[in-house]
Amino acid sequence: MPKGTHDAIEDARNEEVLIYVNGEYFKRNEAKISVFDSGYLVGDGVWEGIRLHHGKLVFIDMHLDRLWQSAKVVGIKLPFTRKELLEKIFQTCEKNQMTDGVHLRVMVTRGIKKTPSQDPRLTISGPNLVIIAEHKIASGETKKRGITLFTSTIRRGSPDYLDPRLNCHSKLHEVQALIQAIEAGADEALMLDINGFVSTCNSTNFFMIKGGEVWTSTGEYCMNGITRANVIRVCEEAGIPIRLKNFSLFDTYGADEAFVTGTFGGLTPVISIDGKIIGEGKTGEMTERLSNFYEALIEKEISQ
Repeated sequence: MPKGTHDAIEDARNEEVLIYVNGEYFKRNEAKISVFDSGYLVGDGVWEGIRLHHGKLVFIDMHLDRLWQSAKVVGIKLPFTRKELLEKIFQTCEKNQMTDGVHLRVMVTRGIKKTPSQDPRLTISGPNLVIIAEHKIASGETKKRGITLFTSTIRRGSPDYLDPRLNCHSKLHEVQALIQAIEAGADEALMLDINGFVSTCNSTNFFMIKGGEVWTSTGEYCMNGITRANVIRVCEEAGIPIRLKNFSLFDTYGADEAFVTGTFGGLTPVISIDGKIIGEGKTGEMTERLSNFYEALIEKEISQ
């Protein structure tokens, strides 16, 4: 059975969580939004995935910067301040008696439409805000075992028609890429950019290690990952050579190690790509070292 970086330890408490919808709280099976919502109709919305660790929202300033930037790019005027949104997030956690091991999804759509349409002028409400908080810890078994990747034929697009850095609700091309990977028997999809260079994965960012250097894409065609930025940061602070560069599957197949990054799973080792074993087919020394640096950065962040 294929596994992925979003595998979580089962937690029965999630059946009773309260979901925030536009200022009200609903039980999980009662939380609903209109079928005329812009996000449902045309994927018109932006979102963030945030972790609550020991009562602190990890790297929250970076997440809020990205949310506000994404909303501005797509022309959604957020009807709350950063402080007000933080209050809503913490209130949601308090309602659910949550302090640690929590993953939050904050979603903002343009609002309710008068009729099914792409046209933003037909929006008849303000933006819709939904906050889902869950007791959610990444599966240790997945991190120990590592994941397998399959290179999808679906490419990461050019910034001139849908900038890959935009954290928006329109994710169908990533879903298509993942379906290809699953059908090929892999856990997740590796995606190339429009020039054929390795870009990212369907829901995480990709790194490889070669000769003591850490490589990742230039960032022109990949997700604007918070964890990606922090791994680059810890490499620079530790004096580990980090290269943001173009590289192909030729380079990737010969990598000493590889891993992917994401807010939920942190660093997850990659053990094979397109059926080719990477390194020794297990978590490598550099991946382990960087994972420890990243965890230390989280502890430093929440201690401030």
